[in-house]
Amino acid sequence: MYYYRFQIAFQEVPNEISLCFLICGCSLKCKGCHSPFLFKKENGECLTDEIYISVLEKYKNYATCVLFMGGEWESEELIHKLQLAKAHHYNTCLYTGLDKVEQNIMNELTWLKTGPWIESLGGLTNEKTNQVFRNVKTNEKLNHLFKK
Repeated sequence: MYYYRFQIAFQEVPNEISLCFLICGCSLKCKGCHSPFLFKKENGECLTDEIYISVLEKYKNYATCVLFMGGEWESEELIHKLQLAKAHHYNTCLYTGLDKVEQNIMNELTWLKTGPWIESLGGLTNEKTNQVFRNVKTNEKLNHLFKK
């Protein structure tokens, strides 16, 4: 699994401070995507367990969630990383442009954002959006948490 960068995110998962990993190799290539540099796997570096665990350890008293922007196309590696996050007491989230993901990935998630970017429909803050942010355990749609 290759990642472009790691960042701290405050808005993508409501009420959480997230360790956000931007994963390279997305084949969806949504028109108007804000991160087209993620289309090419070679734009990133290998996210080794050593690098990943060092980030989890470094922020263990500050962050509460690990967020993957993509990566579902490498399901085995993503599942492994999600399991490591849970073992380090983090909540987990995946942002995907797909409408659904494999059940074995969902089993490792706390939250899931689905739906491709469609510019005319906007993102999670727009009432017309096709994107859905859910609590995986309860299946509750939580889009209202993004509205101002």
